[in-house]
Amino acid sequence: MPLILAISSWVARGHVGLSAAIPVLQAGGCEALSFPTVILSNHPGHAACAGSRVAVDHLQAMLDALDQNGWLSDVDAILTGYFPSPEHVAFAASAIQRVRKLNPRVQVWCDPVIGDDPRGLYVPNDVAEVVRDRLLPLSDCITPNRFELQWLSGRAVTNQADAVDAARALGASLTLVTSVPAGEGVIANVAVTPTEAWSTTSALRNAVPHGTGDALAAAFLAARSAGRPVPEALGAASGAIDTIVAASLGRDELQLVQARDAWTTAPPAAVSPLTAPC
Repeated sequence: MPLILAISSWVARGHVGLSAAIPVLQAGGCEALSFPTVILSNHPGHAACAGSRVAVDHLQAMLDALDQNGWLSDVDAILTGYFPSPEHVAFAASAIQRVRKLNPRVQVWCDPVIGDDPRGLYVPNDVAEVVRDRLLPLSDCITPNRFELQWLSGRAVTNQADAVDAARALGASLTLVTSVPAGEGVIANVAVTPTEAWSTTSALRNAVPHGTGDALAAAFLAARSAGRPVPEALGAASGAIDTIVAASLGRDELQLVQARDAWTTAPPAAVSPLTAPC
């Protein structure tokens, strides 16, 4: 069973950050070590929200304890998500380097949770910059949405061809780009390697609850950790998330628990290879 070290936000109610990623990883046959960068009552988009950052020295002490117990060497992949400060990003970078010394084969997955359309950046600019400058160079796979890819690459991303070019500019061996415009009322998930690219499409829906990006990154990681080829993993993850989204429309949170039987058995989305021009 693959062991994933996951570093991101955690909420008591709802499914965003670790509270979305961990159930999806577990459903995909992975075990997880959870490191919350912030602990909140719920997503800040609701009327009231309470909680606080987890101190970096507390996270460091947790990592030290896992290492002393001999468990860090068992980590197969590291998944990073939301960070409230540059110091938290620095902690994640040091954790990656520490685990890599114990297991050089560990895979690093960076979900750069820095912003979205139409709001733009929702973290301080210095946090976004250090994610770009410190975490991306350490990452084997990056899973940005359209806005995040555009911001990180400095290139316009208006369609699937743009997404492929911008993803390759980031330099990772694998990039999964979400929410890419693919025609009137249609968005795409685009998986990109240095030599190949594939996409799945789905209807653009309004009023989708927060957390879909966290869940999709986890579903794609779980599928890849199970040994599925990139296009097969893309289809499986996209099919599961589309089912979750459909079950969650009109709700204030993703229906990960209520719709679990549906999304864990969902048929894969159709996958199309991309050739220029897209």
